[in-house]
Amino acid sequence: MKKLFFLLAIIAVCCSFQKKKPTQSVPKCILDKIEVYKKKEKHEQPQNVIEYEYKGKKVYYVTMPCCDFFNELYDAKGNLMGHPDGGFTGKGDGKLPDFTETKKKERIIWQAQK
Repeated sequence: MKKLFFLLAIIAVCCSFQKKKPTQSVPKCILDKIEVYKKKEKHEQPQNVIEYEYKGKKVYYVTMPCCDFFNELYDAKGNLMGHPDGGFTGKGDGKLPDFTETKKKERIIWQAQK
């Protein structure tokens, strides 16, 4: 009986250390956007999608393929919040001037294949 309990305890501990998939808890609307990105030509695909905490909420930052494009920031409902950086000036659209300084808890959700 002790051996069975010990074996079950080991299994429980091992299961608790399993790595979560990065797509867990990512809103479906963001996963749908990623699927669209995957279908684009390699030179048109965003470089990555990164989840951050911004002002207490999860947001999703999309890095575009070139510096002349605005990078995009979406809320958890898939609404475009603005462009915190990128574009010809590199300063975005000015709607999120504090994003770079205040973002927290970076987690890469998706990266384009090279």
